[in-house]
Amino acid sequence: MTDIAIVAYHQSKAVSDVGACNEVELIMPVLTEVYRQLGIANAQDVDFVCSGSCDYLQGAAFAFVAGVDALGAVPPIRESHVEMDAAWALYESMLKIRMGHAESALIYGFGKSSPGELPIVLSQQLDPYYLAPLWLDSISLAAMQARILLDAGRISERDMAEVVSRSRRNALANPNAQLAGDISADDVLAEETYVSPLRRADCAPVSDGASAMIICTVEKAREWGVPYALITGIDHRMETHNLGMRDLTDSRSTRLAAEGAGVGAGKVDVAELYAPFSHQELILIRALGLGDETSVNPSGGVLAGNLMMASGLSRIGEVFNRIIAGEAERGIAHATSGPCLQHNLVTVVEKA
Repeated sequence: MTDIAIVAYHQSKAVSDVGACNEVELIMPVLTEVYRQLGIANAQDVDFVCSGSCDYLQGAAFAFVAGVDALGAVPPIRESHVEMDAAWALYESMLKIRMGHAESALIYGFGKSSPGELPIVLSQQLDPYYLAPLWLDSISLAAMQARILLDAGRISERDMAEVVSRSRRNALANPNAQLAGDISADDVLAEETYVSPLRRADCAPVSDGASAMIICTVEKAREWGVPYALITGIDHRMETHNLGMRDLTDSRSTRLAAEGAGVGAGKVDVAELYAPFSHQELILIRALGLGDETSVNPSGGVLAGNLMMASGLSRIGEVFNRIIAGEAERGIAHATSGPCLQHNLVTVVEKA
């Protein structure tokens, strides 16, 4: 099977509201940076392009097409799109390379969530017959999940607060973070509840921004002459959209994806987990079997900045950055979609 290398990655700063900046203006700086890292001119210098976004964020059908303007309209390119986080665009791009249809691929994801009410927009991911018409927002669903965990004795509110505290402290070293600070678990617990039992700090902020990555065959990476890391495993699994038929205290799909990706085949130095709520990080750590030897979300994770449709790709990029910097030899990245960790993707990235 063809080995896949990550050769470039960049993310914009997560901000609460980019104002009049449109999607093309969000995308172009991150594309320019990954081109610079490789010394290439533009999207014409890669074989395939795949993006991840959601038209519901912009509120217009085929709104993702506007983002393609950032690539340039002429000459035509081979391009695709997933109506999901760009981590799944990475998955499609890997398939394209492994089928021999490309040697290199540009992946990018973007989201401008600030104009709407993101928790309500995400209700459109729910079952279209029974749940979506109720307009159940994502925060209320996550609060229900947290309450089940607390009542079952699987976690405590202090455990959740410790996750938030660690995220904010780690984010101090992340120039792209939206929320960072040296706060203690006691500081978090002193906050009023927002949607019981969640406090605002337990919830990922609404963020605008984009990220981009370039992957290729190992031969192409050597031709470009840049440092690279290898994607040695990737898998994704989905659970039913019927919340009453799932064990919300566990993430079976994450566990299955981890097994399929080969997470257990070696030591995990670093793990970047897409946990939009503090208690979900605790679920994921358990499902992935991570121990104290693993550095979890050293970037601060999405509790420090949540770029809808790009943060899953960014988790992979953050692991890549640490491997290239020599801070880790093997890491895993997790991406999620849907309510209460419904659909999960796990990627293993290793030093070349």
